[in-house]
Amino acid sequence: MPVTDHMPTAGRLVAAVGLGVVGWFGSELFRPLMPDDTNFGWFNVVNVVLGMICGWRVTGKRLGFGYAEGFSAGLTGIGALVFWALFVQSLNEMLKRALDNRYDGVIEGLTSMFELIVDFGTVMINGPLIGFLVTGGIVVGLVSEWVSHRWP
Repeated sequence: MPVTDHMPTAGRLVAAVGLGVVGWFGSELFRPLMPDDTNFGWFNVVNVVLGMICGWRVTGKRLGFGYAEGFSAGLTGIGALVFWALFVQSLNEMLKRALDNRYDGVIEGLTSMFELIVDFGTVMINGPLIGFLVTGGIVVGLVSEWVSHRWP
């Protein structure tokens, strides 16, 4: 991998900001799908940070090879964002439950974390949310690709 693959570029910045915005609005679309008594805390902020990291490291790394690759890079970035958001939010919920002494051991806690990933993932199976995430990923990928050609 060339040294320049780690250099900041305008395309990476746009991808990071774009996926951060998609992370925020995706979080807002996810909130009504959960029970009313859910305490979200830093939910949106964590997802924005994850979106920015995925935009910079996943989408941004794949820019500069054409619009078809930009399209694909945006979808890959959204896939990474959804994976890491599910993982981190499930880990957070598992740690909250562990502090309430709901688990007898580490293995039970880890098993519960993966059950939470599946539960949150099934809640995410919602047409408007999926449509927004896919469309947002495609738009971020294409705009980032355009910026990477315009301002290398």
